[in-house]
Amino acid sequence: MSIFLTIDHLVQKGIEVQLIEERDALYVRNQLLGLCRLTSFEVENGKETEPMSIPQLLEEIVQYAIKESIIEDIFDEKEIFSANLMNCFLSKPSDINREFWRKYEDSPASSTNYFYQLSKNSNYIQTERVAKNIHFTASTEYGEMDITINLSKPEKDPEQIKREKAMKKQSHSFPECVLCPENEGYVGRTGYPARSNHRIVELELEKERWFLQYSPYVYYNEHCIVLAEEHRDMKMDHSTFQRLLAFVETFPHYFLGSNADLPIVGGSILSHDHYQGGNYSFAMTRASEDFHFDLTDYPQVEATKLNWPMSVIRLQSRGKKDLIQAATMILDKWKDYSDDAADIIAYTNETPHNTITPIARKRDTIWELDLVLRNNRTTKEHPLGIFHPHKDVHHIKRENIGLIEVMGLAVLPARLQEELKEIKKFLLNQAHQVEPYHQEWAAKIKTRHSITKQNVDEIVELELGKKFTRVLEDAGVFKRTEGGKKAFQRFITHLNN
Repeated sequence: MSIFLTIDHLVQKGIEVQLIEERDALYVRNQLLGLCRLTSFEVENGKETEPMSIPQLLEEIVQYAIKESIIEDIFDEKEIFSANLMNCFLSKPSDINREFWRKYEDSPASSTNYFYQLSKNSNYIQTERVAKNIHFTASTEYGEMDITINLSKPEKDPEQIKREKAMKKQSHSFPECVLCPENEGYVGRTGYPARSNHRIVELELEKERWFLQYSPYVYYNEHCIVLAEEHRDMKMDHSTFQRLLAFVETFPHYFLGSNADLPIVGGSILSHDHYQGGNYSFAMTRASEDFHFDLTDYPQVEATKLNWPMSVIRLQSRGKKDLIQAATMILDKWKDYSDDAADIIAYTNETPHNTITPIARKRDTIWELDLVLRNNRTTKEHPLGIFHPHKDVHHIKRENIGLIEVMGLAVLPARLQEELKEIKKFLLNQAHQVEPYHQEWAAKIKTRHSITKQNVDEIVELELGKKFTRVLEDAGVFKRTEGGKKAFQRFITHLNN
């Protein structure tokens, strides 16, 4: 397909998915021609071609740009060029914000549906890359866990890596981080993502200016990020619960949660206050209850310990204010709580160790907060964290357990795609190259099951789910043992003192 036909198809695709109207076609086409350094347009009536998606058409144009030496065949240059192409189809932020809130008058879901589709159609959400991820569910004693092997982020070529190393010697302070509002429309640079086709929606949460966007690499349906206007560190306090509940009041079809605000137990970006949410039901959302308990000072709030591998208190109330006060009390008491018998120590000198991963929902007329108790203390035996994946599960997962994993969605490294294939060969008594760090696990799987070609995939997925459950159990501060149950009861007693 010629470059002119490809550009024409991209314009028509933009009309089809309602990024632009028919009246915009000439303008957008001319903008695309300019980026491709073309000064004319040749109408073609060539052979019928197979329908192509927006990402596929973009890739065709990117390859043309490389061939014509408009850009080099380097990851960041391709990303910047592709984002610039799609920016031609997008309205200014003020127009998109107006349309979002106009649709909100119909329903909250109408506004988020509009913005989510816009973010996908503009190729800001990398739908074709996300589709490469391996995803399945695994039955566990805690319910159906989501397992994702992350294949969506492309590998960097040697020249890209070389350029990034050179750029590290230069000082850049704009944008301050990848979550700052200043990323909206930012062209990008070597080692920093292209954001020309990035749009955000302005919100007000508790009289503060915040913004809504979607994750470029969504891990679940409508995976959104809610970020503070101010570049400031993550902080867990009374205002966190206020903002989380204010958001789900505005968008009751979404949940919203926060990573913890301490290293090890926090997420990957602690330097910018932000939350993550979306329209998805995780295994933890559906978790059953271990037992109810009373909060003496908050009789209007129902408190439950969840049947979950991590230590979770679920609070429910018809009154938002009561719920926020009860959650704040638990957070404040947990921050200062120590129990040597359970390896829980609140401080090392002035360094805090206890915090919470909170998740907010609105179930009809009931407000709900899940409070996941976290502790980031390390020892010589567990240098990465006592309540962190232990060494015997590192062959599957050794990274921080953030909000998404806490709720029951495993985000596992890309290396597992090929490594699991070798494990399956071993289980079927075929020639294999199982990595040394998987060998003990693979041998145990073999002794536990009668394995055939027909069931090997199912068995490996089941065992991977069990291993991820172990990862979460390692991160639980009160273990699911008799000693751990008694320790949890001691904490509940402390809450009511």
